Amino acid sequence: MTVLILTSEEDVTADMVVAQLHKRGVPLVRFDPADLPGDGTLSAEYVRGEFRGYLSTGGRVVSMDGLRSIWVRRPGEPAAHAPEPSAWLTAESGQALYGMLHSTSARWMNEPGAAARARLKPWQLRVAHRSGFPVPATVVTTYPQVARQFADQYRHVVVKAVSGKPPHDPPMALPTTLVPPDADFADVAAGPTLLQRYIAKEADIRLTCVGEELFAARKTAAPGQVDGRYGETGHTWEPVPVPDRIRRAVTRYTELAQLAYGAFDFAEDAEGTWWFLECNQGGQFGFIELETEQPVADAVAQWLSIPAD
Repeated sequence: MTVLILTSEEDVTADMVVAQLHKRGVPLVRFDPADLPGDGTLSAEYVRGEFRGYLSTGGRVVSMDGLRSIWVRRPGEPAAHAPEPSAWLTAESGQALYGMLHSTSARWMNEPGAAARARLKPWQLRVAHRSGFPVPATVVTTYPQVARQFADQYRHVVVKAVSGKPPHDPPMALPTTLVPPDADFADVAAGPTLLQRYIAKEADIRLTCVGEELFAARKTAAPGQVDGRYGETGHTWEPVPVPDRIRRAVTRYTELAQLAYGAFDFAEDAEGTWWFLECNQGGQFGFIELETEQPVADAVAQWLSIPAD
C-alpha cells in the first residue's frame, strides 16, 4: 500500500516526512498537480460499477486501489506547468485529479473540502468558540461605525488580514498591527476588516496536532511585540506541556473541522492563558522540529502509514 504526497518539488517539510516513511519501508509517490498534464499523467475507468485509476509521475505508476493515505501538503495549482496553461485547463485537471482521488478509500490529511473550509478565518473563530478555546473578542465588518464602536469598547485592538498572506510573488507581508487611538475607520467600507482585542502576550505558542498526538512549543515574546511572525525576540522555541483544557478543545476543534492535521497559534498572557488566534490546516512544522527536536515528522509518517479501512 502506497502513500501519495501532493506537494511541490521544493518542500523541505515534505522531505522530512519522506525520510521517515523511507525508514519505515513505506512505499510513497510524490505528485505535484501542477505537472498535470505533462510530467504527471492519470487515467480512470468507471465501467459496470467498477473503478480503476492510475497516476504516473517520474516513471512511477500508482494504482488507486493501492493507496493507503493521501497527504495534501503543498500542492501546486493543477496544470500550472502546462505548456499553455489556462483557467479552463486548471479546472479540468483539478476535477479529473481530485475526483479520481475521492473515488478511493484512502485516508486524507487533510480532505480538500474540509481543508478549504478550515482556511476561512471567520468560520475558524466560530468553531474555536464552540470547542472551548479562549478567543479574543473579534469583529469582521465593512461598517466604519461598527469598527469605531469596537475600538472604543476594547480600547486596545489590532487589525489583521481576514485571509492571511495574499498570493503575491514575493509574498506581501501583512503583520498584525495595533490600531492607533485616533484611527480613521472610513476605509473599512472599502473591504472587510478584521479587528480583534489586543492580547498583551508573554509568549507565542505553536501547537501541532497530528491525529491524536499534540506537540506544543513556546517562544518568549519581546516586550510589546504584536506579531510573533516578524522580528527577533532573542528566544528560541521550547517544548511545553499541553494544558488539559487546551487538549480537550483541540480534540473538539479537529472533530468539528474534520482535520487530521492542524497547526494552532496561541498568545499566552501574563496569567498563562492560551488565547486562540488561528488554526492553519497546512501549517509548517519543520522549524518547530528543528528547534525543539519534537518528532512531528515521524508522527505524520506514522499517521500516513496506517492502512485505509
